Amino acid sequence: MRIVMIGAGYVGLVSGACFADFGHDVTCVDKDADRIAALNQCRIPIFEPDLDKLIESGINSGRLMFGTNLSSIGDADAVFIAVGTPSRRGDGHADLSYVRAAAREVAARLEGFTVVVTKSTVPVGTGDEVERIIRETNPAVDFAVVANPEFLREGAAIRDFQHPDRIVVGTEDERARKVMGQIYRPLYLNQAPILYTSRRTAELIKYAANAFLATKITFINEIADLAERVGANVQDVARGIGLDNRIGAKFLHAGPGYGGSCFPKDTRALSKTALDYGVQLRVVEATLTVNETRKRTMSRKVAGALDNDIRGKTIAVLGLTFKPDTDDMREAPSIALIAGLLDFGAKVRAHDPVGMEQAKKELSGIEYCDDPYSCARGADALVIVTEWRQFRALDLERIKTDMATPVIVDLRNIYRPEDVRSAGFKYESIGRQ
Repeated sequence: MRIVMIGAGYVGLVSGACFADFGHDVTCVDKDADRIAALNQCRIPIFEPDLDKLIESGINSGRLMFGTNLSSIGDADAVFIAVGTPSRRGDGHADLSYVRAAAREVAARLEGFTVVVTKSTVPVGTGDEVERIIRETNPAVDFAVVANPEFLREGAAIRDFQHPDRIVVGTEDERARKVMGQIYRPLYLNQAPILYTSRRTAELIKYAANAFLATKITFINEIADLAERVGANVQDVARGIGLDNRIGAKFLHAGPGYGGSCFPKDTRALSKTALDYGVQLRVVEATLTVNETRKRTMSRKVAGALDNDIRGKTIAVLGLTFKPDTDDMREAPSIALIAGLLDFGAKVRAHDPVGMEQAKKELSGIEYCDDPYSCARGADALVIVTEWRQFRALDLERIKTDMATPVIVDLRNIYRPEDVRSAGFKYESIGRQ
């Protein structure tokens, strides 16, 4: 199949590289000429494990190309719109300006029957709007608009794409259904189920899935707060309820709150969309409020570990990205944590294995360190914010010797309390005594 992917960001790059790996001919188009030039030289603008190898393989095979113009659309069987839909400033709605612009540009270049696929995460009804824009721009064109949401986890996106739990295709057009079936045919070998629904249903599935997972994270975080007060262990609680097949063990890891490019903006957008239709999603609204509050209160937890004597103290922060195996800083808990520490008058130094260049765009007034040990040297407290594998086996004796005072605040519960305390540290974690 001949595929054009509009947008060479996270979703567009992963999807385009994987489609090329399936054997399709893929052209990724982006207006950022510098980005396209870098990609043509196999320089990847984002960090995602093994994506560089997959892109290099696609380029070398001749199945993956990058460009800045849409001239290839006329020959395409399917055009995927994979542009950003950030939260709109002021009201929290998804900003669809990039989607609308892409729809207009696509419409002017369509020839013959073409499937236009919204891969971006969009509110319910966006497919209808894309269809209207194309018809108004080019009334004579033969096309179908399909919703095909992505369910990729940053840090595991390639595996998620190649071994998906499900593929959701929103269309009631039989021709479009056949094209989408051909595009995803290589996944039949993996027995990946394709769920065909109406377009609006597919759009809602994406938002509902992210909102549910965000709610699950927020729920266990609140249980963690209660566990601390009553003397229980939240990890055992999570294990105990996760063994119930109706609940499941995933997304029950207590921590400093969720962040990233999806959960915050998608839960906000779902809540706003519901209000537009006269429906109040109280559980989703509570999830948003609790999560934002939690990220801000983590600085108070650090202060408490120092008996609230934090002004002028040096705090070492390990992990800046919102999760491991990505350089994504969007709405990362570290941002609110560090802002709070600075407001308290603390000095902050930080280290992240891959995210420091992105972090420098978000966080100023702190010192960036090359490794965990230089970060901890002379610090009054060490805070683990992101559960990178590199932080799971630190040399605690070396850390203790280098620190001004041996205090560790583990916001991801990656260490056993007895191990750290036996090494001579004051140790605080989430939802555990």
